[in-house]
Amino acid sequence: MLTRVTIENFKSIAFCDVKLGPLTFLVGLNGAGKSNFIDALRFCRDALRGPLDQAFASRSSNLQNLSHIGAGSSPGFGLRVEMQLSETSAAHYAFAIRPQSPRGFSVHQEECVVKDLSTDAVLAYFAVSSGIVRGHNFQERPAPTDSRLYLVHASGASPFRLVYDALEGMEFYSPDPEIMKVDLDTSGPADVLESDGSNLASVFERIGEERPEMRRRIEEYMQRIVPGLRGIGSETIKTFKLLSFEQGFEGNGSRTFTANSMSDGTLRALAILVALFQRSDVGSKPTMVAIEEPETGLHPAGAGILLDALREGAARGQVIVTSHSPDLLDNRAIMSEWILAVDASHGSTMIAPLDAAGRSTLRDRLYTAGELLRMDQLKPEINGTLSRPLFDAPFV
Repeated sequence: MLTRVTIENFKSIAFCDVKLGPLTFLVGLNGAGKSNFIDALRFCRDALRGPLDQAFASRSSNLQNLSHIGAGSSPGFGLRVEMQLSETSAAHYAFAIRPQSPRGFSVHQEECVVKDLSTDAVLAYFAVSSGIVRGHNFQERPAPTDSRLYLVHASGASPFRLVYDALEGMEFYSPDPEIMKVDLDTSGPADVLESDGSNLASVFERIGEERPEMRRRIEEYMQRIVPGLRGIGSETIKTFKLLSFEQGFEGNGSRTFTANSMSDGTLRALAILVALFQRSDVGSKPTMVAIEEPETGLHPAGAGILLDALREGAARGQVIVTSHSPDLLDNRAIMSEWILAVDASHGSTMIAPLDAAGRSTLRDRLYTAGELLRMDQLKPEINGTLSRPLFDAPFV
């Protein structure tokens, strides 16, 4: 589980250093910078899955455009992620990217440190700076390259494999109903749901085969969200997979519809539920699920039901949610520790825990988080951001 994230100079974020829990809500107005926090983590995931060039190209961007340019700043950004790997071990991983010709960028610095939680002793580390690799319990060290993060090379050594798997296994979701209304080819992977939901039918079928109880939970939530829904099925026709929805009618009759006849909100809700319950077992991939505005297209009552699913899903694996919906947050069970308030001022994003007034109001149950959001009273704590540097001095 990711426990802390530090970001420097990425898009609208000049600096943030925040702690994360099993379920974290990034809450703020449109354009405040919630998605930029998520994209910093996605950039790390993408850069571990392929060359850095590809991580930039998938955003149709470059180092200059992804960097936060403020007074006295120059192109370049960095990220540090702290995580708990097991009951006995924890780690942090950090990198900084800076300009360099002719490629336009290079990995300026990178480090990974794995520690024993009981003694705080360093079990293994590597540090890359100025093209030089140093390490402990890491004997065969490949030479670094400008085009790849060094963790990709180091993941062949067991101390760093868990770190690589935790970050490479993050998944990010913004389901696209128009894509989900198209017939789905069974040749696509069924192990992890795609970010746009394009392989929804295949993953839903796999869940039903591996974990029937999880499929039932998905259907139970959908029946609460969509009145009259009796069940969801999948079938294969030649090389295509189809989702089917059985809808009940007055007089005990029913009709079956395919996905292209269902509302956008219904398909988005199903994709989000599948994203939350897709893990084959506790601790399996995805290692973390981030969902952008899950309440989109849902009736306010449906948004409240979705909150129950988010809480249940977070018990099986970490969940991060961006939202500006009061309806999703209208629940007195939501604690201030679950919320990171996101605000923007003069083109710079601030991300921090709730201020003292917000924490006190939620603790005393005077208002729900949704009611505070309607009143524009979910504010970040001034100076509430922590101040962890990206790199630890002994490893620089």
